[in-house]
Amino acid sequence: MIKASVYIICKDEEKHIKRVLESVKDFDEIIVVDSGSTDKTLEIAKNYTNKIFHQEWLGFSKQKQYAKNLCSNKWVLNLDADEELTIELKKEIQDTISQDQIDGLDIKISSMYLGKFNNKKSKFNRRVRFFKKEKGNYEDKLVHESIKIDGKIKNASGFIYDYGIVDLSTHLLKINNYSSLRAKEKNNKNKKSSLIKLILVMPLAFIKSYILKRNFLNGRRGFISSTNNAYYAFLKESKLYELEEKR
Repeated sequence: MIKASVYIICKDEEKHIKRVLESVKDFDEIIVVDSGSTDKTLEIAKNYTNKIFHQEWLGFSKQKQYAKNLCSNKWVLNLDADEELTIELKKEIQDTISQDQIDGLDIKISSMYLGKFNNKKSKFNRRVRFFKKEKGNYEDKLVHESIKIDGKIKNASGFIYDYGIVDLSTHLLKINNYSSLRAKEKNNKNKKSSLIKLILVMPLAFIKSYILKRNFLNGRRGFISSTNNAYYAFLKESKLYELEEKR
């Protein structure tokens, strides 16, 4: 048994949640915080844990902070309902707990896109997902929530696998929703849109994704992904301008 708590927020994740729960079934505690599932999500979750809580949606950061606070162990691991913990990362987590010399692991996220995971020579996004509970708190963000750690962080070698983007329609829906939240967040902080940024953000974001993050190694999938990432950057700036005009 791995002496750490896993916390997962979810809603209507019957397609994915069994996979993530299966990957962490040997952890000491699994916390599931649901925000109103109407499918079989909770029925599946009950096969793995009796610590299932309901909380109306508070936003990504506040929802995860709420779930983290329910954990009873010194060490905590956050996973999304559409993710999976790899065996290699699980071993690193066990070693980290036993050695107790750092306060968290910064972990690579490998996302499935159009049926395949990215080339291992690509540059992956990293997130702190495993840490000492008392050392980490979420910054107040509407989207792209991140944990702020007061302590020493080490880059992990293992991966978390992300199965959330099952097709292009799903990706475009996320792009639309997340860009609206990001623009609202910027507007709330009185950040201003920029004509120069509006013109340049899309080509620069494409170059960053396709070249600097080595998405070209993923063939046509990488080109499509990078184009959509650039569109996301453009939408954020466009929607910020729209909010300014309305205000």
